[in-house]
Amino acid sequence: MTKQSKQYKRIVAKFGTNLLTNGTDSIDMKVLSNIVRQAAGLRKQGREIALVSSGAVASGKQYLKVPRDKKDVPMRQVMAAVGQHVLMNSYTELFRRHGIVTAQALLTKLDLADRLSYLNARNTLLTLLELGVVPVINENDVVAIEELEGAHFGDNDNLSGMVANLIDADLLVIMSDVAGLYDADPAVDKKAKLIPIVKKIDKSIEKMAGGTRGRGTGGMTTKIQAAKLATASGTTVVIAGGSEPDLLPRLIKGESVGTMFLSASDRVESRKRWILSGLATKGRITVDKGAAAALSKGNKSLLPAGVRAVEGGFKRGDAVDITTESGERIACGISNYAAADVEKIKGARSDRIEGLLGYGYGDEVVHRDNIVVL
Repeated sequence: MTKQSKQYKRIVAKFGTNLLTNGTDSIDMKVLSNIVRQAAGLRKQGREIALVSSGAVASGKQYLKVPRDKKDVPMRQVMAAVGQHVLMNSYTELFRRHGIVTAQALLTKLDLADRLSYLNARNTLLTLLELGVVPVINENDVVAIEELEGAHFGDNDNLSGMVANLIDADLLVIMSDVAGLYDADPAVDKKAKLIPIVKKIDKSIEKMAGGTRGRGTGGMTTKIQAAKLATASGTTVVIAGGSEPDLLPRLIKGESVGTMFLSASDRVESRKRWILSGLATKGRITVDKGAAAALSKGNKSLLPAGVRAVEGGFKRGDAVDITTESGERIACGISNYAAADVEKIKGARSDRIEGLLGYGYGDEVVHRDNIVVL
């Protein structure tokens, strides 16, 4: 593990509201100062670090004196509008004491769903890191709400996974108010054991995740979702207790803290990471067992013969999820054909495509060069 730890050049650290408030209704400046100190230490070692930080709503709530039971979406947006610059000012001042410049980046799901916007955000963040700046990233809660379909990440756990994917991070650290992933709920079962290493996130791992608790919006389920995306992109992920002393430098030194999720693959190139993120997915193609095996183990293209069902109104060139008949997402890719065309040719041999459609864009529904296997 120590040998691997030396390769952590680019790091994303995420911390949520429960950690930052330390059980109160406002940001705990001691907690925030401690996180900044650790991040600054890594930056001074020559490592690049980006922070994904919650806390805007909590900061705004403190200043607006909003009643505890006032949690509707418009009021949360108001609190975020007031609190975001308060939170950012705190980061700016704390990092300034270490001689480090910060930058604010507010993102929405729609920002990253568009390929050009995705690349623009990527280029900006990478340039900031190259210049030695520490980006502080949050969801733009003022405009990203549940009522806007497709516009909301839902929590900063998933956002952190997207950011790790976006900037090719070597390590994603999700600093939580729990010590990591347990084989049972530690709040209920005193015999619950911490799982130190997860080699692959499968259904058994996903079932161990619990629900949301405290003042945040993300529970262990969202952390596992973020880890699944990041590891599939080539990033190692650690979920650990943010109150652990010197958590970040200890992880960099190779110490085992919390739960480590090993990278599921080698580094994935930028275009395929965008496909993998699922941000631009417009539909779903269900395949049979033979096609699923060919995709997962054989690095094959998806042919029409293996297609069993089609969902969504996707067009030629859109990103689609590829799932098994049981509903498991096994891959994603760029479709050579629109949904209506795939519906017509599903189950057919490739040499019948032109006869069924009157035209053809190749023998494959999704070519292997445009597929990312999960």
